[in-house]
Amino acid sequence: MKKKHHPKKKPSIYKKWAGKLHLWLGLSVGLIIFIVSLSGTMYVFKDEIQNQLRKDAISVKTETVTQLPLSVEVLKEKITLELNEKYPVSSVEIPLDKSKSYKFIFYEKDKKAWNYFDEIKINKLIYVNQYTGEILGIYNEKYDLFPILKSIHWSLLLKSAWGKYVVGIPVVLFIIMLITGIILWWPKNKKMRKGRFSFDWKNVKTWKRKNYDLHNVLGFYASFIALLLSLSGLYFAYPWVKNAFNFTLSGSLELPKEKTIRSPDSLLAKNNSVFDLTIPQTQKLYSESSSFRIPLNGKNKKGKELENIPVTVYGKDGRYSERNQLFYDKYSGKLLSNKPHQKLTNAEKYANANYDVHVGSYFGIFGKILWFATGLICASLPVTGFLVWWGKRKKQGKKTV
Repeated sequence: MKKKHHPKKKPSIYKKWAGKLHLWLGLSVGLIIFIVSLSGTMYVFKDEIQNQLRKDAISVKTETVTQLPLSVEVLKEKITLELNEKYPVSSVEIPLDKSKSYKFIFYEKDKKAWNYFDEIKINKLIYVNQYTGEILGIYNEKYDLFPILKSIHWSLLLKSAWGKYVVGIPVVLFIIMLITGIILWWPKNKKMRKGRFSFDWKNVKTWKRKNYDLHNVLGFYASFIALLLSLSGLYFAYPWVKNAFNFTLSGSLELPKEKTIRSPDSLLAKNNSVFDLTIPQTQKLYSESSSFRIPLNGKNKKGKELENIPVTVYGKDGRYSERNQLFYDKYSGKLLSNKPHQKLTNAEKYANANYDVHVGSYFGIFGKILWFATGLICASLPVTGFLVWWGKRKKQGKKTV
């Protein structure tokens, strides 16, 4: 008796169109996804690597530690004279750990530039022994590996203001690819489900089949974290994504705006040691924190004049999620406002945490390892996907001969 021939079931209309979308989008933005994924993956362990490479600059010698460090104003003037930069010192980051050095930052941008190297006029990080004034390390961050990787990941080395859209649009398409990939992966029955979760290469000899399984299985496992990575990345790029997060978390499209606090002390003459007046107050209020940053050039990120002195306090080393905000009068150093992390709305808390979520540090070292592995898989998907398409294309070409 002849065996009955069961015709192969045609894929559903959903899978048919999901397959076409998955292929077209993959071929159109695959290269950008590969570059963005790989650069982001290489950036994940930035803090751990830099802390090792710069450990001599980060820590001060025990014998130099005294009860009181030198004035920030004195240290600032010393650095300015020694480095002779044409741009002023932007800010200082002060650790709560007395054995760690101060970090002074020079940072200036050119709004008219079109690429990363022209846009960043200066980005230097200076480690200083706050007790002796000795410069422990000078790092030109503009040409350092990690800021360059960050710019590649964020804007493909284009101007950050619009380069983010050059990356953002492919990321939106990548999200569609992830969703269509899950649709294509989804098994029709229980029998097929077994082979979708793991590799079974005992009887598989062809590289095409192994490559297909790599794309299929690894893509499924990475897809859910990849969706989180993509959405947290788009949060930085598109206001509508941020507004959607804000509305979901706190019921309002926009984050609460900081009110300018007027102080009668603003009529006084400016105290040259005003920054030093803010330091002990901050240390007393947040003694369990990691560090805090004080702007020294009197300007915000947009280059506008600051009405007061905003001091940002970081709760944990290498994390930005637990952030507290203080405001001091820029003339007298009087504390005007204290906004601890606990009093923030859910949307504000997430705004502070989004960077940590995106790089995995929010979930500790385990999160970073998982994010690193996911990033590698995301970088591999355009490659394995292209090889799947190329293999099918060659096969179809042979049939028509």
